[in-house]
Amino acid sequence: MGLLADETGRVLGEARGDGANLYTHGELHVEKVFDGIIETFANDHPISAVCVGIAGVDRPYDEGVIRNVLRRLGHRRNARVVNDAVIALTAGAPERFGIVVLAGTGSIAYGAARDGRTARSGGFGSLLADEGSGYWLGHQALRAAVRASDGRGQPTRLKDLVFASLGAASMADVIPKVYEQAMPKHGIAALAPLVEQARAEGDAVAAEMIRRGGAELALAAGAVARALGLGGEPFPVVLAGGAFKACPSLVGTVVDALDMPAARPAPLTVEPALGAVALALEMLAA
Repeated sequence: MGLLADETGRVLGEARGDGANLYTHGELHVEKVFDGIIETFANDHPISAVCVGIAGVDRPYDEGVIRNVLRRLGHRRNARVVNDAVIALTAGAPERFGIVVLAGTGSIAYGAARDGRTARSGGFGSLLADEGSGYWLGHQALRAAVRASDGRGQPTRLKDLVFASLGAASMADVIPKVYEQAMPKHGIAALAPLVEQARAEGDAVAAEMIRRGGAELALAAGAVARALGLGGEPFPVVLAGGAFKACPSLVGTVVDALDMPAARPAPLTVEPALGAVALALEMLAA
């Protein structure tokens, strides 16, 4: 999602495009998405500064790739590239102090101290981390359905829900959808709402998944708090991302698992892109 704002921060328009993760979708796709959003705005307004918050941008090389994309689109100056967790924290904690737990397709905890120090935990992709994310929940649901189907796991409502979502009558239908058709990460993440549905119907397996996911996200937040030495004064913990929307009960499990008396957890109630607007305005004011 992109927002266009004037010099006061008043939002003048918005545009939406496809997902644009550098490593999931590739550089050319990212450029196409950016081009579509920027062109939507530039038709009526000159763009003086651009801030991009994008998942998967964590190293100088990654930032350089995105900056090159922006240069090709005509934005050589007044361009800022940050991880999407940074704009979510900026949107949810205007003082730029505290922690954000971002759980979308992937997950990451990111925080900033008052002295400007930052720290992160998780967010290294599905093979290394991302516990509590939409992908993680969807993958757990898929595995639970398979285990229940062949007798290795507990009976669970997730079996019928997942199979129905995939249009599968049996495991023989599931296998080609996952392997031969190369089920994408976002397709697996789309199964996350089924975990919430099963939990609401009293399914113990689904309830345990959400409890574990919340505990993992709280663990990441705790790691960031320790790295920054937070805990003396109250600090916000912003809960942001699509996984919290797909599984609303995940909010409560994170809050319950946070072992930090000074933490003040709350869901993000505004668009994360507003954080990008604030960071872009800083460039103009400098």
